[in-house]
Amino acid sequence: MFVKKLNLICLMTFLALTPVIAMPPVDVRKITPPKLDSLHLGKKITCHRPMRHGAPNMSITKQNGQIIAHNYGHGGSGWTLGPGSAQYVNSLLLASYASDLKKETPITIIGAGALGLFTAYDLHQRGFKNITIVAEKFEGLTSHNAGGLLAPVSMDNHPEIQEMIDKIGIEAYKFYESIARKKHPHFKEGAVIVPTYFQNREESGLEPYVGKVMQPSKDVTLDFGNGTTRNMVAYDDGIFMDTAKMMKELQTYLKKNKVKFIQKKIESFSDLKGKFIINCSGLGSGKLNNDAEMISIQGHLIMLKDQDPKELEYMILVYFKEGTTKSGQKIKRSFYIFPKHLPNTSSNDVGVIGGTFIEGATKETPNEEEFETLLKGAKDFYGMDIKEELQEK
Repeated sequence: MFVKKLNLICLMTFLALTPVIAMPPVDVRKITPPKLDSLHLGKKITCHRPMRHGAPNMSITKQNGQIIAHNYGHGGSGWTLGPGSAQYVNSLLLASYASDLKKETPITIIGAGALGLFTAYDLHQRGFKNITIVAEKFEGLTSHNAGGLLAPVSMDNHPEIQEMIDKIGIEAYKFYESIARKKHPHFKEGAVIVPTYFQNREESGLEPYVGKVMQPSKDVTLDFGNGTTRNMVAYDDGIFMDTAKMMKELQTYLKKNKVKFIQKKIESFSDLKGKFIINCSGLGSGKLNNDAEMISIQGHLIMLKDQDPKELEYMILVYFKEGTTKSGQKIKRSFYIFPKHLPNTSSNDVGVIGGTFIEGATKETPNEEEFETLLKGAKDFYGMDIKEELQEK
């Protein structure tokens, strides 16, 4: 008995002398889920991202006396990499043909999506004055419909090219950050800094940016106020690109500075008379450049309406399991939400949820059943009760 008491005294003395290490408090962030009943769902959108297996094509070729620079195949990262990719390809072209490229030399860009417009903008900043953009259409493009998260997603890169992709992404981040902080000389709208949440750091694709242009991420818990919480990783300096607004800003700037816009479908590079061509035609490059590595990555998203804009000042991207669609196509499902707003709609019609990444899907295989699947994924993530929705059906 004496030995037991002595041991107990020793243990209590040890505990009293052992310093207490305070655990850092859990960062709990309260988020009000968006309204996802049928009355608050708006336009359903299907788009097709132009992805190239192995890596985007950012190269220079010579064909039938024409010099063709290629800048396409960025998958779901066209906006994420756009400004940096334009700088990279333009620099490559100038380094290869500096003696032939004068400020008045005609340069034709094929494609009026984000990459085509950024390419024209960068050339204009370098002093080139004879720039023409040729495209089949200028509105309703995938670049207009894109969600707007700055993160390298839906790409297929060989490991040896990843370092270059990261550098391009860092340059693009600097471009958008200058807009978000109201420091850009030409664009005042089109990018906003908001907290961005992922399940883990690896899936974000943003870790190479940390310490260079971004702050370290944080482990946080999201509390949706309905008994559901999610442990996430937060990048508080994430960037949302308002894609439709940014497209308008770019088009307005280029037209004001006398960049020519010609609506025409290009079937062959020989359709153009100029010597210098920059191919930013996205999915069209599969046929135009005879590129068998090009593939369509279909995406589904649903616009929200009659929401509180203050409750949607964040972004989330969560990946689910891979599978196959009813059409037999490989699909990677996810849930994402961004504070996207379509032009000419009410200020409360804000928010977009998605999404899907379906390899090889085209307009002939719309996979429209995925709209219901992504809506269920969103509700499950927020812990919403879907009994009422099921009863309505």
